[in-house]
Amino acid sequence: MEPSLRGLFVPLITPFTEDGDLASGALEKLAHAVIDAGAAGLVALGTTGEPATLTAPERHAVLDIAARACRERGTTLIAGAGSNDTAGSARELRDLAAWPEVSAALTVVPYYTRPSEEGVVAHFTRLALHSPVPLIAYNIPYRTGRVLSAQTLLRLAAVPGIAGVKHAAGAVDQDTVLLMSGLMTADPAPTGPAAAQPGGFAVLAGDDVFASPLLALGAAGGILASAHLRTGEFAGLIAAWHAGDAGRARALGHRLAPLSAALFDEPNPSVIKGVLHAQGLIPSPALRLPLLAASKDSVRAALALC
Repeated sequence: MEPSLRGLFVPLITPFTEDGDLASGALEKLAHAVIDAGAAGLVALGTTGEPATLTAPERHAVLDIAARACRERGTTLIAGAGSNDTAGSARELRDLAAWPEVSAALTVVPYYTRPSEEGVVAHFTRLALHSPVPLIAYNIPYRTGRVLSAQTLLRLAAVPGIAGVKHAAGAVDQDTVLLMSGLMTADPAPTGPAAAQPGGFAVLAGDDVFASPLLALGAAGGILASAHLRTGEFAGLIAAWHAGDAGRARALGHRLAPLSAALFDEPNPSVIKGVLHAQGLIPSPALRLPLLAASKDSVRAALALC
């Protein structure tokens, strides 16, 4: 059964106590708060959650909390899993079977080693064949060092077991437009932007500042870290584009883009954590090295837009 990948998905931060431990209670409250405000689901252990710095027991605890929240609220849970090692990624994906609430896995394009585009397709094809859940390919070339053409992205869309792509190209570039055009053309009877994904394949906006333009091109939704703040408006932005209400969608997009830019003024999720702490929603703004807490100026600038 294909997961529902329509709407807003919030990639949860991992809050820490002042002593640097996992703040489980704050994470659970945050999960319920964004669902209450209109999120269609959660992403656990995405990059925003600092999974590379968490111990195995902490990662399991984060998944337990997110799974419980999504089970109780009837929302979709996506879990981050995978690296630049195909065999290791396959093991991480198999482990997700312990959490039946997980509907899909967010799996990054292999980074640092910079495989060929053929290698990327082979990587995801192998993972999809054995994964207990459908995959969402995470295309973020400015982090991975591997640019994927529209043709390669469309090939991934045709692989059984790949449900979508989190598209974070750093721009609405030529490949982005050709990807969306190719998906729309493949749909024999599109009825609106959300119908652009044939066979259930979903393009999810992953660059927060560019979310509104990508939704205008036909994205099914977004995985947006900025939506920890003003969650309802981000959900409304997606709903407006899906409803064809371009006027409302543009207005929301113009209001939210400066907030997203401010929240990403320093390495994610430092400013988001600083703002959430300033609002009393998490016990500390702490991150784990090599990330540092955001400057007071960046936090103040973002708070002014909340």
